[in-house]
Amino acid sequence: MSTSRTLDTSRVSKREFVQRFARRGGISVGAAQTAYNAMIDELVDLVSRGNTVTLTNFGKFYPQTHKGHRVQFSKDEGAGEVDDYTVLKFSATREVNKRVKSTD
Repeated sequence: MSTSRTLDTSRVSKREFVQRFARRGGISVGAAQTAYNAMIDELVDLVSRGNTVTLTNFGKFYPQTHKGHRVQFSKDEGAGEVDDYTVLKFSATREVNKRVKSTD
């Protein structure tokens, strides 16, 4: 896996992310995969129960509920209803946003 290829593309796959995470942490890819899966599963479980998860110096993950509404699919298919639904939201800290800020 070439680092330059990663930096030249706009997407990083889960596999590549885990490999980079393992390399940076000095751990095996298997250990990194286990940690990744556990973190994502726990995060989603907590937020799905209505909790806000705050990771100090990174940001917070929280549920955001949207009201259901009427939708028009197409002229042929007609209208329908979307029930109330909840999505996972993320808000980065100011420090993280400064690090991500483009240098263009």
